[in-house]
Amino acid sequence: MAEDKHMRAGLAIAILAATALRPSFAQAEGYAPIDCAKARSPSEQTICRNYALGQQEARLATLFGVATSLVAMGQRGDIQDAQRAWLKTREACANDVACLAKVYDARIAVLNGVVDGIAKRGPF
Repeated sequence: MAEDKHMRAGLAIAILAATALRPSFAQAEGYAPIDCAKARSPSEQTICRNYALGQQEARLATLFGVATSLVAMGQRGDIQDAQRAWLKTREACANDVACLAKVYDARIAVLNGVVDGIAKRGPF
C-alpha cells in the first residue's frame, strides 16, 4: 500500500517535471494560462494581482496539461469541455477573490482526481 503511494507520488513528480520543461504544454491542449500583460476581464485582472490566485492558475494549467496529455481522445474532449464551462464559472466571479479561490479549488480537485486515476491504473 505504501509502495503504491510512493509510485503515484513519483509519477506525479515526473509528470510535473516534464511539464515544467515544456512551457507550452497546457496551451497545446486547449487551455492557455492567463497572460497578465493581456488580462482584460475583472477575474483575469484579479488573478494577476493576487499571488495566491496566480499560483492556483499555474497549478491548474499544469494539471490540465498533464491530464489532457495522458488520457484517451474521448476523455480529453470531456476534460476540455469541462474546462470551457469552468472558465465561464471563473468569469462569473469577477473580482471576488473568495469566489475565485473556491472555483479554483474545485477545478484543481477534479483535475487531481484525473491524474490520480491515471497513476492508480499504472503500469509502473
